[in-house]
Amino acid sequence: MNVSTLATRRRIGPREFDFAREIAVMAIVNRTPDSFYDRGSTDSLDAAVAAARRAIDEGADWIDIGGAKFAPGPPIPVADEVDRVVPIIAALADSGAVLSVDTFHAEVARAAIAAGAHVVNDTTGLRDPAMADVVAETGAAVIVTHSLAAPRTPYPSPRYGDVVTEVVAFLRERVAFAEARGVASDRIIVDPGHDLNKHTLDSLELTRRLDEVTALGHPTLVALSNKDFVGESLGRPREQRVEGSIAAAAYCVMRGARIVRVHNVRETVDAMRMIGAIEGWREPVFLEHNR
Repeated sequence: MNVSTLATRRRIGPREFDFAREIAVMAIVNRTPDSFYDRGSTDSLDAAVAAARRAIDEGADWIDIGGAKFAPGPPIPVADEVDRVVPIIAALADSGAVLSVDTFHAEVARAAIAAGAHVVNDTTGLRDPAMADVVAETGAAVIVTHSLAAPRTPYPSPRYGDVVTEVVAFLRERVAFAEARGVASDRIIVDPGHDLNKHTLDSLELTRRLDEVTALGHPTLVALSNKDFVGESLGRPREQRVEGSIAAAAYCVMRGARIVRVHNVRETVDAMRMIGAIEGWREPVFLEHNR
């Protein structure tokens, strides 16, 4: 596994990662009534904080907190999104985990960073230039994701000539844009955006050729967990995609991904730690067999 030297050592919030030999597990906590996977089970503040702390206990390095999903639907007022995410971030400020806010609104990002968030996870690829300015001004890190549609807007039947080539070109251009607005290169993470304005064959192609994304030289995040390309590949409903999601995450890690965004934390943590043991990045917890 070749990982660019640019992408190896990073301090993100309270954590230092050596991405040459570490995989960060990012747990998803959505405080929304219409979230993709949990269907609103963490919509209340207490439930969201409890879910985050449970994920940390299960080994998550990172908590990604969202108050408005990217998928089509009516707009969420910025004030409402702030009210959803900021109290969770404030409650977790002493957790020792990396905290990111999943938002495409610069005002939400600024409020979240003031409350203790370390990273902005922008699924629009910095569509709003003000988002890059907030990241640059605050010194936060940013996840630059490939997508085509405006937030909450349908984009039926997306078509690509070569999806990987086009995604890589988009990410390269948006990274250059962020740097031109003053975002430090070592604060940038990229995400190819599996299933975001892509159909299943696109997402499979991105997975198969992920090394072309990681070759950009920035830490690569993959958000695969329980997505439709997993379900369609296996013929499984949303609640039966854990194994397929972990297989896809492991495949991506072997091609250079270093951050995996997941719903099923304990299972994914074990899978990533097993990869680490096989690669010699970490020692087994104990040694008894045939000793």
